[in-house]
Amino acid sequence: MLTALKPQPADKILQLIQMFREDARADKIDLGVGVYKDPTGLTPVMRAVKTAEKRLWEVETTKTYTGLAGEPAYNAAMAKLILAGAVPADRVASVATPGGTGAVRQALELIRMASPEATVWISNPTWPNHLSIVKYLGIPMREYRYFDAETGAVDAEGMMEDLAGVKAGDVVLLHGCCHNPTGANPNPVQWLAICESLARTGAVPLIDLAYQGFGDGLEMDAAATRLLATKLPEVLIAASCSKNFGIYRERTGILIAIGEAAGRGTVQANLNFLNRQNYSFPPDHGARLVTMILEDETLSADWKAELEEVRLNMLTLRRQLADALQAETGSNRFGFVAEHRGMFSRLGITPAEVERLRTEHGVYMVGDSRLNIAGLNRTTVPVLARAVAEVLRG
Repeated sequence: MLTALKPQPADKILQLIQMFREDARADKIDLGVGVYKDPTGLTPVMRAVKTAEKRLWEVETTKTYTGLAGEPAYNAAMAKLILAGAVPADRVASVATPGGTGAVRQALELIRMASPEATVWISNPTWPNHLSIVKYLGIPMREYRYFDAETGAVDAEGMMEDLAGVKAGDVVLLHGCCHNPTGANPNPVQWLAICESLARTGAVPLIDLAYQGFGDGLEMDAAATRLLATKLPEVLIAASCSKNFGIYRERTGILIAIGEAAGRGTVQANLNFLNRQNYSFPPDHGARLVTMILEDETLSADWKAELEEVRLNMLTLRRQLADALQAETGSNRFGFVAEHRGMFSRLGITPAEVERLRTEHGVYMVGDSRLNIAGLNRTTVPVLARAVAEVLRG
């Protein structure tokens, strides 16, 4: 049986990580892997998380299973963080998941169960795992225009033209904030237009909210999600705690399904069923830490303060990089970097130029020129800018 298996293509980002590790150059720069790094290159454990872990060690008395949906306190705390009471609680069903990826997978499984004929519309470009999971599940898929490579901004006209052709019952996958891989986000007016388009067509939004707090702040980053939740009859939200709590390896996420109050019990039962089929009980350690932080006024304040430090650091790096690139290239073609939000931006250089950055300068980024802003620091920003300028000069 096993001999019948076919080789699978290597994950490009994981392959890039391995290449970086094997590179002996001392001045190499890793801008590929999507994790936050402080100025020393460390992905730190946040202060509030460390404190919560100490408290948990002291008070935890059992490691028995949690419920199929996860602990109710975690689900309630996350719903409050994301929705802030934007919709009545009796319309909200939810399950804890292994990270944001698990939430996306469970959402797509739910869509396939509820409406096998539904097409999932995905932004072009998007996070590669979106495409991979949809294809693996055999769900019909189409792309909608999203990014204008010339301006580095959202292609609002193209996006709205494509979304106008979505059919009732189809699903539109949206990035709630900090679009991955481009960093370009719709503005409030554009979000309202998206909402109105979904209302007209009868499509259901699936919002991937992986970076709340990394863009314009916890509240602003959830604004689009809350808008859609208040205006539309059905909304799916796949959220992650990996980035904003820095608990990547704890695999902590949640899937929230918003629908009619009368059908909430059925939706919850189906979410529980999917958890049972895929992994039974969701992991609890990270979820427990998140709950402790969000329910404790002091821990929550410290977490928000450190998260704001992280956000502002990335904004500073964006401004520094945009300025350095302008100084080195003599043009403002990379000015959009300062306008983007979150960890990522696409520089808009060619795969061949990306390859030259790696081979000639030890700068590692994804082949489509997506770079992780948080992989930079004050010292490496000018190094990257000089390398990009040299590569562009040929």
